[in-house]
Amino acid sequence: MNDLSNKIIVITGGNGLLGRAIIDFLLSFDAICINIDIKPYLKENVHNYTADITQSEELAKVIEQIVEKYSIIDGWVNNAYPRTSDYGSTFDNMTMDSWRKNVDLQLNSYVDACKQISDVFKKQKSGSIINMASIYGVVGPDFTVYENTPLVNPAPYAAIKGGLINFSRYLASWLGPHGVRVNCVSPGGIFDNQNPTFVSQYESKVPLRRMGKPDDIAPAVAFLLSDMSKYITGHNLLVDGGWTAI
Repeated sequence: MNDLSNKIIVITGGNGLLGRAIIDFLLSFDAICINIDIKPYLKENVHNYTADITQSEELAKVIEQIVEKYSIIDGWVNNAYPRTSDYGSTFDNMTMDSWRKNVDLQLNSYVDACKQISDVFKKQKSGSIINMASIYGVVGPDFTVYENTPLVNPAPYAAIKGGLINFSRYLASWLGPHGVRVNCVSPGGIFDNQNPTFVSQYESKVPLRRMGKPDDIAPAVAFLLSDMSKYITGHNLLVDGGWTAI
């Protein structure tokens, strides 16, 4: 993946768990990493732009600034994870207002980012968009892994991630004639110091018998940004320890 050297890669939500791992991995290949987040990732060689991706005007301003400074953007990773404070409610307790807000915050902000960056990529006749999705955009949740824990799998998550995967297929078809690729990466469960009972129950079901780590996901993102995947578009790369294989 040496072709990533000096490539301008934008990662939204780059100060998050997955965002930091993605940036760290890309930096190891000498990519120029730009983080768009409400909080900066304070690491050497990371270029931070403060913006809320759910605010279209803020995003447009930052994209304009990046293009003005670098002249080109080679890759865009939609990784931010905006959500409401009641996002962990069960389906029975969820309000429709919360549902609408979360679809707007997550799915619609990704669509807006894709629309804005696609205008840049079409002019360039090149570019790679990666949308971070999930196994639960492909299969339904196994609720037994949540038993005897306070954790909940939110209903909007399935609609958002499933919608994002198929939207990415649409966009791959739409932008393909312009030389622009669009793909998804769908992680399985990522360890983040969750309830030990949940971790044990999840790991007993996944074929590789462990939860994923952020550095399991980052190489998949880098691959889809690189020329090693130059004939891959409209694909959803599952990085899940085999969860969706069974």
